[in-house]
Amino acid sequence: MPKISNTGKNMPESPIRKLVPFAEKAKKNGIKVFHLNIGQPDIKTPSCALEAVKNNTIEVLAYSSTDGSPSYREKLANHYFAKNNIKINADDIIITTGGSEALLFSLGSITDPGDEIIIPEPFYANYNGFSSSLSVKIVPITSKIENNFALPDVEDFEKLITPKTKAILICNPGNPTGYCYSEAELQQLASMVKKHDIFLIADEVYREFIYNEDAKHHSVLGDFGLEEHAILIDSVSKRYSMCGARIGYLISRNKEVMVTARKFAQARLSPPTYAQIASEAALDTPKSYFDEVIVEYKGRRDLLIQELNKIEGVKATTPMGAFYCIVELPVDNAEKFSQWLLEDFSDNNETVMVAPAAGFYSTPGLGLNQVRVAYVLKKDDLKRSVALLKIALSKYNNK
Repeated sequence: MPKISNTGKNMPESPIRKLVPFAEKAKKNGIKVFHLNIGQPDIKTPSCALEAVKNNTIEVLAYSSTDGSPSYREKLANHYFAKNNIKINADDIIITTGGSEALLFSLGSITDPGDEIIIPEPFYANYNGFSSSLSVKIVPITSKIENNFALPDVEDFEKLITPKTKAILICNPGNPTGYCYSEAELQQLASMVKKHDIFLIADEVYREFIYNEDAKHHSVLGDFGLEEHAILIDSVSKRYSMCGARIGYLISRNKEVMVTARKFAQARLSPPTYAQIASEAALDTPKSYFDEVIVEYKGRRDLLIQELNKIEGVKATTPMGAFYCIVELPVDNAEKFSQWLLEDFSDNNETVMVAPAAGFYSTPGLGLNQVRVAYVLKKDDLKRSVALLKIALSKYNNK
């Protein structure tokens, strides 16, 4: 019988999606499932993006440029990034099929099998999958719930750097923690990557979502002197509530990185045309849209934390940005509990789905009693979801 590759066998399952079959079965049995497991915004996509597709008169749906639409890249450089005081050229941008492809191109451009990437954990679970597919080793450095998942000490990073270390990868603001790195923390990272001549890759797809008045997003493409060392990953998915568009981009001022990443882009031909049309039009989204979105998400965050803190034995940090929260539960195994929620629990034919947090860690044994909650539901649904969680914990711990 033909054999499956070791690469395939070692590819980790997504903690965000692995319990979906249990949720689907619950729904078939008439149970309403409140989805707190996945970052799928319910905010409406900007009308200007949808209208650009509806009103387009394309007669031949041809390949786009390998790098992506020239007009879109020019507009990104001279409009979106320029207004954020980030100076780049269109040639510094490659449009990709989602932020995921941008990260794959980045890792493929700077690593060989056996090389190492240092990542503060917990981290976006798919970083495990991307690294595994390229036979790259993730070297985790643990941030802790006790200090809201702040950046670990630079000295701890230094201990992990070896000749095989090619980059430090951060998500800012963080998925799944919601932590936003300060300017001082980023300056520490910048100094370190320059000292060791490695890359700093920053996944900044949640850059618009900052809720604390004392917090501000600082891009690695800002004034950190990282012209040759920084690679930025970005996406329209969450910013414009356009997850289905599958448009992201890789940005770097390092010419050798871009030349190499372009080879990967050529191999997949081109990003999708209509999705680029919608994404380019989305750049005209008025500021009022984002102002309303931030108010809405901040309100959801505050409600979620307030309600979670009412449950005995539950510990929740207050995320500074993005729309995720790591929650510590009074259970021994959050994955078993999460599955039980879908298989054996309901209250008035309703239950809740969360993502077990162990899959967001690389260090075995960490996150076993934690879940990630995505506060992408309306406030009433969030409040009901936490009420369900409280009832479920009481039943689960007394069964």
